[in-house]
This record gives sequence, C-alpha cells and structure tokens, in this order.
Amino acid sequence: MSISLLNSIRRTLVVCSVPKIMAVRQSSDMTKFKEALKSAKQVVILSGAGISAESGIPTFRGAGGYWRKYQSTSLATPGAFKSSPSLVWEFYHYRREVAAKVQPNAGHIAIAQYEQKHGSDKTITVITQNVDGLHARAGSKNLLELHGNLYKTRCTKCKEVLALEGRGAPDENVVGSDIPEKSLPHCKKSGCNGLLRPHIVWFGESLDPYVLSKAEEAMSACDVCLVVGTSSVVYPAAMFASQAAARGAIVAEFNIEPTPATHEFHYYFEGPCGTTLPEALAD
Repeated sequence: MSISLLNSIRRTLVVCSVPKIMAVRQSSDMTKFKEALKSAKQVVILSGAGISAESGIPTFRGAGGYWRKYQSTSLATPGAFKSSPSLVWEFYHYRREVAAKVQPNAGHIAIAQYEQKHGSDKTITVITQNVDGLHARAGSKNLLELHGNLYKTRCTKCKEVLALEGRGAPDENVVGSDIPEKSLPHCKKSGCNGLLRPHIVWFGESLDPYVLSKAEEAMSACDVCLVVGTSSVVYPAAMFASQAAARGAIVAEFNIEPTPATHEFHYYFEGPCGTTLPEALAD
C-alpha cells in the first residue's frame, strides 16, 4: 500500500471513525506513567527525527533541510535517482558522514538499556522512522527501521539488500555531480551487475511489506506505547500511536513541543528526549 493511499485512509479515519482521547485524560504525571509501564507486558517505542536531532543530525524538514542548493526532500525520490543517480549517491554519502560523526544520545541509550534490562519479562519493540542507525549503535536489538538504513544498499535489478560499499565524495562547493554511473556502486552478485541504490524508502514508495507487517503486529498488541521525538505527521507511522490509543493502549508522548496528535494521548512529557526518557525508563 502506498504512503499516499495511507494518507487518504488516515484522513478518513480521523474525520469519520477514530474517537479522540479526551484532553482531560492527558497527564504529565511521571509516577503514574511509570506505574503503567511497569505493569505492561508489551511495550512499543516509536521514534522520529527529534531524538536524532539531539545528537546533531539535521532534520529532513525545516532549516536543516537543504544540501548544497537542493531541498533534501527533492533528492529523496525515485525520479531524482533516475535522472541523476550520482547526485543522489553523493547526497546520501553526505548524510552517512553526518550520522557517522555523531553519537547516540542519552535518549537512545535509555531505550537500549531498558530493552536489555526488561527484554526477558516484556516484549519490547523499537520502531523508528530514522535511517541513521543510532538506535542500533546504542544497543537496541528488537528494532524495526520503517524507512530503511543509510548504511545499506539495495540492487535496482535483483533487489538484494547488502551492507554499503561504494563511493561519492561530498563537496559542498560543487553543485552537481560528475561521477559517471559506471563508477557508482554496482551489484556483485553473479550475472547481475545492477546499479545499487541507498536502502531508503523514498517519497512515493511503499514501505517494506515485512517491516510494515511486523510494526503493525507490535502496535496492535502493545499495552504501552512511547512516542519519542516524532511530529506524528509522516504516514503510515503517524497512524500507529493514535490507533493504539483509540483501542485502549496507554500512549505517552515525549517531545520538545506539542504535536497535532498530542491531544489524543494519555501522557505528554515536554523537553529533550535525552532528559525525559532516562527518567521515564529508569526503575
């Protein structure tokens, strides 16, 4: 199912059928939230760009959304890759370099430590919209990366997903890219030699059906969901927490400011994830 179709479904659900959680139920009582978390058997942590921004990774939208003269979103499309694969490769090389230079922050670490400590008595799933690999570097194991990973490639011909090997030198003073396509990474599988692309879900593309299915499975079973550093506007992830709250799961949002979905959740904790999450996830 395409993201555009999911957007349409989401709008219909919001208008017609999904009951809103009453604002009076919303709370910033950390003690009560921790009691709910302690008794939960199935926990989902849904993260977005906000937690990575605290590590120094520019957000995909807003002031940090430009690379060279280009709006980042204009390069994250199948059309951009088709018309200029070398330029897109250089853009993603730049993004990998940015991600590689930063470290997981206290929020990432708190999530990983919580999973390590309680993974034997709870089912804990981390679902992230981020592609930077910071959750894995912090130690999270049961991790679903909805939008792919900067450090993986996918063959445009045989579709095999592999760890990254390749080139693309980011020079911010250069507008275009003169790397010939034959010099870009290609599949080494016998008889293939297809052009490799970043293993990223671009605008206009569908999520990996397996990853989406596992995410929906975790969300449909969770007792408690933590929404961490996400604006709740990127679909289909934007539907997950609202649907969980509508069916009765406890949902807590951790963000530096309210989002369009904040009123639908039981708890809202304002501030940097690196400050609020260690407190929320500590015993």
